[in-house]
Amino acid sequence: MKYEAIIFDMDGTLFQTNEILEPALEDTFSHLRLIDEWSGQTPIQTYREIMGVPLQVVWETLLPNHSDTVRQLANSIFHEMLIKYIQQGRGALYPHACEVLDYLKQAGCSIFIASNGAAHYLNAIVSYYKLDQWLEETFSIEQIESDDKADLVSRMKWEYRLEHAAVVGDRIIDINAARRNGFTAIGCRFDFSVEEELAKADIVIDDLLELKTIV
Repeated sequence: MKYEAIIFDMDGTLFQTNEILEPALEDTFSHLRLIDEWSGQTPIQTYREIMGVPLQVVWETLLPNHSDTVRQLANSIFHEMLIKYIQQGRGALYPHACEVLDYLKQAGCSIFIASNGAAHYLNAIVSYYKLDQWLEETFSIEQIESDDKADLVSRMKWEYRLEHAAVVGDRIIDINAARRNGFTAIGCRFDFSVEEELAKADIVIDDLLELKTIV
């Protein structure tokens, strides 16, 4: 099939979030310990398990017994540290990401990002790695009222009049976003992926380079 557009998830799909996730989360919970809002270990594994869910759900899960004020503080610190580490070059794109993006662009595909990440965080990644040269637009979940990525992809589909597209991502929310919009779901067997979720994808890849043979 000839795809007119490829819609990428960001975290765990194009960007190796695992490179900066742990230190940023440690910094966040270290601060919470300092102000007596947390005790015990940083819930890194819990975050890994829910990676990709909306930010509100992240903090409701990590801080289930805390106020919205504390959750907002944690979210602010977390993103501040993520962006700091991105700008320090401590993160990384997945292997072959730039090569594949260039190939898709040359093949005439419009390339989008659809992410549950905050806009300023996504912009930091796009800016540092100069992804603008390939991207048509970056969409953040903050741009819609619901926390459903399928609705975000639906908005993209409407705005750009997309008919034949594929959504590339590592979690079930990406697969569902593709299916609900009649697009091909391409699952990535990367750091945060879950086999039970990937089983629902139309295609599963182990390397972004495989997209060159699919598109």
